[in-house]
Amino acid sequence: MSRSSSNARGKARFIGVASASILIIVMVLALVGLGRLRMPVTPDFEGTGNGVTELVEITPGSSVSALGPELVERGIVKSNAAFQKAAGANDKASTVTPGFYRLQGQMSAVSAVEALVDPANKVQLLTVNGGSTLNDVTVVGGGTRFGIFSDIAALACGDKPDSNCVTVAKLADAAATTDPVELGVPAWAVDAVTARGDDPRRIEGLIAPGSYVVNPHMSATEILTDLVTRSAAVWDKTGITAKAEATGLTPYQLLTAASLVERESPAGEFDKVARVIINRLNTPMRLEFDSTVNYDLADQEVATTDDDRARVTPWNTYAKDGLPDTPIASPSVEALEAMENPADGDWLFFVTIDKDGTTVFNNTFDEHLSDTQKALDAGVLDSKRDQSAAGGDSPSDTADPDQAPPAQ
Repeated sequence: MSRSSSNARGKARFIGVASASILIIVMVLALVGLGRLRMPVTPDFEGTGNGVTELVEITPGSSVSALGPELVERGIVKSNAAFQKAAGANDKASTVTPGFYRLQGQMSAVSAVEALVDPANKVQLLTVNGGSTLNDVTVVGGGTRFGIFSDIAALACGDKPDSNCVTVAKLADAAATTDPVELGVPAWAVDAVTARGDDPRRIEGLIAPGSYVVNPHMSATEILTDLVTRSAAVWDKTGITAKAEATGLTPYQLLTAASLVERESPAGEFDKVARVIINRLNTPMRLEFDSTVNYDLADQEVATTDDDRARVTPWNTYAKDGLPDTPIASPSVEALEAMENPADGDWLFFVTIDKDGTTVFNNTFDEHLSDTQKALDAGVLDSKRDQSAAGGDSPSDTADPDQAPPAQ
């Protein structure tokens, strides 16, 4: 056999082997491609949403991942599998805190997770401080201290209010006209609230200080019911019913007295002011607190006028015996506990004698007058009112000294 014939056969075998290998590779690739076509694709929406706001809640102890089934059910994401994959790939997902978040309908899973980790999409909390009131307060010589109604409306409406927004007017109407039981008013306060008729302030003091999530999709009645119901649980945890009996007051009266402690007391003196209140009620003598005069005034400050103190209102303890008809603010748990456990003492008077908040407690009126002069000399009771507009009175000369500067 010639060398050329042998080479030809070798080349033919090589070409045959190569062709077979190529055919096998092509078949494998075809099978892989066919397998991929047959593999299920994880359903997912495209884009950042349809523009329709959806509010979702991450509850305490929960996580972003736990939202998956709910988001699918509500049409916010297409599939739980896509959402779980997106949540697992986002390092910030584990840092999301409980609260309400604004998403949109029909979001891609990645967009939904990115929205949840963006702090701008979290609904801000309603913060109620000790001494907060339902209505706004205008401070003489100062600004406006916004009330609980205004704070709720600001959170519910944001910077783009519409006709469905929960406004201050809607909240006031709900407070005035909704059955107290429906609002979640505790049983021991229902009669007192009902007695106030259609005054929106009839639920004053029944929203406890704290931080609350306000669901802007709720109605005014639903929001107030949520706040009052949760607050009732706060008050009950203090043992308010049993402890009220020990003080000789009803639970509602105890809450009302605690609101005076909140508005009258400097820090660290709650239990002593509570004792003064109880001593005066037991003497008996009128409480004569400027905070109760101020509650019904359009403009408020520590120094009240003779005319202010002469006004007969359901709250003015210069013009009426006993406690105000309702609380004058939201008392803190600390103020309520001070009324439940007042300090030991015979004090009937107290006065803040300097602008550092130093408060002196006295048993006799003569001692009290002496310390009151110190307060006047220190300018604690100076008025910022326009004296000509006030009719020429000098409120600082006649102001009730039993008044610490109220919390602003």
